[in-house]
Formats: sequence, structure tokens, C-alpha cells
Amino acid sequence: MASGAEAQAASASVSASAPGADARAVPAGGVPAASAARLPAAGRPALDAAWAALVATARRTVAEGLVVGTSGNVSVRLGDTVLVTPTGVPYDRLTAADLLAVDLRGRTVHGHLKPTSELPLHLAVYAATDAAAIVHTHAVHATAVSTLVDRLPPIHYMAAALGGPPRVADYALYGSPELAEAALRALRGRTGCLLRNHGALTYGESLDQAYDRTAQLEWMCRLWLTASTVPGRAPTLLTEAQLDEAGERLGGYGQGVDAGGGEPG
Repeated sequence: MASGAEAQAASASVSASAPGADARAVPAGGVPAASAARLPAAGRPALDAAWAALVATARRTVAEGLVVGTSGNVSVRLGDTVLVTPTGVPYDRLTAADLLAVDLRGRTVHGHLKPTSELPLHLAVYAATDAAAIVHTHAVHATAVSTLVDRLPPIHYMAAALGGPPRVADYALYGSPELAEAALRALRGRTGCLLRNHGALTYGESLDQAYDRTAQLEWMCRLWLTASTVPGRAPTLLTEAQLDEAGERLGGYGQGVDAGGGEPG
């Protein structure tokens, strides 16, 4: 597994090559000439760094219990190219030689493996949003909540970090255009959603951000389920005004900004 430092460095490279990069020919290095025009201007080094970060993120979803086996999938976009996990391959078996890239129409431009069956879902989100990375999991608590409500109740202010309480997309067969359409409806004004009887999906400006949002969403689902099990009590929920206030403060959270935003928690 890639170390934390390696993953962070690779993710930084990915973020720097997010949507908007132009496509030019790349140096020789294993990329078919027919696909070179569709690869990002940064060329093979950027692809290798992005793939390393993607594999590290995919392995992290398993290590932290967000997926079991080969369920779930991860992708990252570099210009008009999308790197994506392959279908049916355990993440701990993926190597640099397994790099898999498709264009925005889903055509393989590099690699020998078949892409995830959820590729239509990923491509639909890239087409409709400014996403640079997507993480889709079958996390237990998120999936459980998706069977109970139409949106995650506002149990915690971190819902504001996703644009508001995540909605639950209508059920549709995995890998289908209908699932992609349902997810896009649920994602309006949000950076994450639940998929009915299926799992969760989040996106971000980088793999790190997309993963952090997935982890926060799973935690909030677990929190709500836990609070809801106390006999004779119902969890208190935040108002829209309280979420808006939290959202404004979260916008100033992090290093390199005015400390007035404060630290979550």
C-alpha cells in the first residue's frame, strides 16, 4: 500500500491537474499513440501519480471498513481523461501496470482491464459538476440510512460541508443510466448523496477531499442511527438557519485563512 506521504504527494499532483487541463501528445512510455491526444498535457508522470493516489484511496476504503471485497469504486479526472478502478479486481492486487484510463465518453484510452460497472455514474457526475474526484462506497451505516429516510436528518453541523443534509437517490439498478440520473437529482446543490439500498457517493476537488466527505457522511449516518435507537427519545436536529451558520464558518476552516472560522469540533 502507498504510504500516507506518497498518497498525499500524489493527490496534490492530481488536484493540480484537475478539470480544465488541455490535451496534447505525451512522451513515449507505454501510452498508445491513438490515445495520446486524449491524455492530459502533463503526460505520463501525472497519470502515474494520479493512479498511485487513486489506488491508495481505494485501499483506504477497504482498510477503514467502507467497502467489502471489490464493492465500491474510485475515480479521478485529469482534463478529458478519467482514471478509474477496474471491475472485480481486489484493490490490494492493483499495481502501476494496471493503470486504467477512459475518456469522458467512457472509451478506454489506456489499460487492459475493464472499468468499474459504475462508470456511467462517475461520468454523469463529471459531466454535471466540477468534480475532480469521486468516491463511491457501500458503507454499512450509509446504506442502512438509505433504506429508512429520503434524506439524512440534520443530526450534525458537518452536513453543511456537503452543501446540506444529503438526499437519498431513488433506487435503480447498479451501472444503469437510471441510477446516474437519480444520483444527479439527489446531488443538486450537494457534494454527496446516499443511493437507496445501495450505498453512498461523494465528490470533491481532490481524492483527499472526496474521501474525507465519504468518511464524514458515513460517520453522520452512524451517529443518527445510534441516537435514534435510544428508547423513548428522539435526537434533536439542527435547523436550516443553524446549518447555514455552520456552513459559513466551515468556509473559513483550515490553514492559510483567517482563524476566525475556528476548528470543527
